[in-house]
Amino acid sequence: MSSSTVVNPVLRVAPAAPAAAAAHFRASLAFHADVSDVAAALATGGDPGFVVVDSRSTESWDQGHVPGAVHLPTALIPVRAEDLLDKSVPVVTYCWGPGCNGATRAALALAELGYQVKEMLGGFEYWVREGFEFETWEGRERGATDSLTAPVGAADCGC
Repeated sequence: MSSSTVVNPVLRVAPAAPAAAAAHFRASLAFHADVSDVAAALATGGDPGFVVVDSRSTESWDQGHVPGAVHLPTALIPVRAEDLLDKSVPVVTYCWGPGCNGATRAALALAELGYQVKEMLGGFEYWVREGFEFETWEGRERGATDSLTAPVGAADCGC
């Protein structure tokens, strides 16, 4: 086989047709939000039109969480969601980070109860790595921006 007929790993499966790709990526955005967009919406100071839910344990919550988030561990969603959340307000769930599917499980549990829900990609890990303020039981903190996840000193990533 000559090098001109060898298909590389990227193109071994052909890209989707543009219309199919657009439908896929549009659907993905209906299910996901990134930390930068969530932070920007919360920073406006007004009602962002959604509520943020931290689905982690109490120990994790105490270690740090998004300011203004509602603490609702995944296991408690069936019994506590209606006491803490309004079904007319969209919910954005998060957990630790990309290596954890807790936010996905929380989003599923909330959707099954009739809530409109998105998952915050990157979770608390990327919230902190991108330099956004977070709360602990001792008060508010902010870490240094990780230049591998967000531009240092810029208002946003431009994407």
